[in-house]
Amino acid sequence: MDTIRINTKINADGHLKIDIPTLMIEGDVEVILIIESKKKMTHKYTFSDISGKLKWNGNPMDTQRLLRDEWK
Repeated sequence: MDTIRINTKINADGHLKIDIPTLMIEGDVEVILIIESKKKMTHKYTFSDISGKLKWNGNPMDTQRLLRDEWK
């Protein structure tokens, strides 16, 4: 088993291309790829496009008790 570490770039189209010469003999291999980004994500999702208020018809406490009673 060999461990290979390389630094490369992801293209603007989102593709990562890897061409690694090895000293291994020809045959089937299993490749495990772990990608660690060097850039920190600066944009956090705010959920503001899906947040809002629900209109509730009924008594919330009665509904909660009804749902809780289903598990007995």
